[in-house]
Amino acid sequence: MHSNIHPIILSGGSGTRLWPLSRANYPKQLLPLVSKETMLQTTLIRANTLLNAQAPILVCNSEHRFLIQEQCEAINIKPEAIYLESAGRNTAPAIALAAFHLAQTDENAIMLVLPADHVIDDPIAFSQAVETATIAAREDYLVTFGVMPDAPETGYGYIKMGKTIAFAATTATSLTAYQVQSFYEKPSLETAQTYLQEGGYAWNSGMFVFTAKRYLEELQRHKPNIFVAVQEAWLKRTVDLGFIRPDKDAFMACPSDSIDYAIMQVTDRAVVVPAQFGWSDVGSWDSLWQIAPKDAQGNFTSGDTLVMDTQRSYIRAENRLVSVIGLDDVIVVETADAVLVMHKSKTQQLKTAIQHLGSNGRKEHLEHLRIHRPWGWYEGIDKGERFQVKRIMVKPGEKLSLQMHHHRAEHWVVVSGTAKVIVEDKEMLFAENQSTYIPLGKPHRLENPGKIPLHLIEVQSGAYLGEDDIVRFEDSYGRTL
Repeated sequence: MHSNIHPIILSGGSGTRLWPLSRANYPKQLLPLVSKETMLQTTLIRANTLLNAQAPILVCNSEHRFLIQEQCEAINIKPEAIYLESAGRNTAPAIALAAFHLAQTDENAIMLVLPADHVIDDPIAFSQAVETATIAAREDYLVTFGVMPDAPETGYGYIKMGKTIAFAATTATSLTAYQVQSFYEKPSLETAQTYLQEGGYAWNSGMFVFTAKRYLEELQRHKPNIFVAVQEAWLKRTVDLGFIRPDKDAFMACPSDSIDYAIMQVTDRAVVVPAQFGWSDVGSWDSLWQIAPKDAQGNFTSGDTLVMDTQRSYIRAENRLVSVIGLDDVIVVETADAVLVMHKSKTQQLKTAIQHLGSNGRKEHLEHLRIHRPWGWYEGIDKGERFQVKRIMVKPGEKLSLQMHHHRAEHWVVVSGTAKVIVEDKEMLFAENQSTYIPLGKPHRLENPGKIPLHLIEVQSGAYLGEDDIVRFEDSYGRTL
């Protein structure tokens, strides 16, 4: 008997440990770090290929909603639902939203909970592990996957495996499930070496399988305050442009807790399926280097690089030539507005550096120079006293909000495509090499009526050029007016 599997993709993280490539508003799961697809897309494709996999349910940060929708469309996967968190409340509430969603039609629905930013190299072994976990879930267990360690890793939590689970069903499975004897936090190197020598320990992968009913029952029993808050947020949900928004006040009032602390460490129904499927959570630049393809010197390079007398390093150039000479065990990552040079052993200090940026009013930890919007993107090219130059791309059929500015005028030059421009009550069409001027204080709108992307150069002039100098009168994407 094969059960339908409902993939639950958690994509709420900020992924700042991979700064400067990853930013709070463009986290690692939305980046193509290990293949041509992004990590989210790879996770969706992997889940979609499982036997009896249903359309996925995504739970994500509201700020990333259009990027996530766009990435789903690019691989022709249509989610059953996309839930938007008004604020991060960790994994226990996020999973509860999906459980309430499924329970309304089938309380015995099998949930396969997957973070959007994990790497799995062996999809066949992964499928076998999911099959075993599904059998256990049908017998009311809450299942986690324990990755069998091949090194004394200090960056992961550990699971001590107990007695073998005897399934009531006679369904054949290639793997075995074990009772969870105990969970352990990230250990010291000495403790991790002891775990490896003793055996019977596995890395806690952060992936789970259970029924919607069992999860909600356990949540109500062990964390009733989370259950009540999420239930209220779900019952008062609204639909916005196809996205599902839990009630903001109720969800904000929900305690923040992980599924590990809220459920898995306190339930008596936790089991672990040991698995070896080439897993990594890509939690740091060092872990990304470990799984990346490397040359004879142990170096991974990407982009325009010149590397000499250098070993065991990760070097990534996004925009320009990066030369590294005579350095070993380093991380060098170049982006348009920030460069990271770091010894591989110092990856834990990156968090402190990012906090320093925030406390000093910097924005490099929040966003790239290229800012993505539901209609396309823009990026800064040049800036000086009383002027700013931007490059803008508008996707076919999309349009910016009807807006005006109190402090700046704008001059638009079409580089390619066709621009439909409305200024007050006047509507105009502009083609390549044509331009128009938007006076200060005039309501205006930009639209791409064509079949190809619209690219234009915008020159702003005025006393104040901040992004908050915008008054929206009408918006197609439900943004605040």
